Amino acid sequence: CEKLKKPPYVCNDCPQIRNCSHDFYFYRANYANDIYSETKSSSRSGINQTPESLEQLDRLVSPLLLQGQPLSHIFASNQESVPCSIRTLYNYIDQGYFTAINLDLPRKVRYKKRRQVRREPDNTGYRKDRSYQDFERYLEKFPDTNVVELDVVEGAGGKSEQVLLTMLFRNCSLMLIFLMEADRKDNVQDVFQRIYTHLGAELYRKLFPVILTDNGASFKDPAIFERPEGELLSRVFYCDPMASWQKGRLEKNHEFIRYIIPKGTTFAGLDQEQVTLITNHINSVARASLNGCTPFELALLLIDRKLLDLCQLERIPANQVILKPSLLKK
Repeated sequence: CEKLKKPPYVCNDCPQIRNCSHDFYFYRANYANDIYSETKSSSRSGINQTPESLEQLDRLVSPLLLQGQPLSHIFASNQESVPCSIRTLYNYIDQGYFTAINLDLPRKVRYKKRRQVRREPDNTGYRKDRSYQDFERYLEKFPDTNVVELDVVEGAGGKSEQVLLTMLFRNCSLMLIFLMEADRKDNVQDVFQRIYTHLGAELYRKLFPVILTDNGASFKDPAIFERPEGELLSRVFYCDPMASWQKGRLEKNHEFIRYIIPKGTTFAGLDQEQVTLITNHINSVARASLNGCTPFELALLLIDRKLLDLCQLERIPANQVILKPSLLKK
């Protein structure tokens, strides 16, 4: 019928419909609306993957998650093989399409509400001109200065047994970890003396221009960091009491240590070789905050190789990174 070749393309109002011998085409509003609703619903249900591609994606992502790798690291290291966004990967895990489940995501947890109570330390003489407010004023004056955050991580035995001295370079998020026999000032001094002896005065001044730490008893002698051999080479500042968030990058990075050595686990029996292995795996995790790069990759550009060699840092291939207690059982 020639009339069907132009709008409205249906026979609803055709005057010749009773005598027409052609096939009829009618528009039914209710039927059309039902078809529309069904199409809209079906297009938004399920996932945009074939069973084969979903299985292949599961074989890639789930084993790496079970090794303790963050999803951001997996996505950054395997973008060529992942045909979707990182948000979609989170959805697939949440909806149960992968072997790995939400409990295998190391950061999908609830955080305790931070306490707001603050108190001044007993002896504040060491904080003169070194408070966090002084630190902020210093960075306003010298905004391009690199900052090294410093802290101690304790095991189940507390400060009296082996502890980890951690450092984080803000410019590249590289973390260094040193094993100490106990959380004492002399042990901290030994670590910094070893670093100073290896680097020399000028390189030490370049790599440690500003140090930010908390009010721990082992950090209360600024000369340990500022004057390893008498000459002023660095500036140390102290966070406010009960304000660990002021060196939040390092505190956040401690999560990686806890993936491998959970809280409640003693550090007794660890040796520096194992601690270096932990350090290398952590520094080989790609970070979204670093545009998909790893701290180690940036450190090769921003940190002198002498410090990396002293700490025996090396890159771990992306898909071999392990952030589980099994790392120390190999």
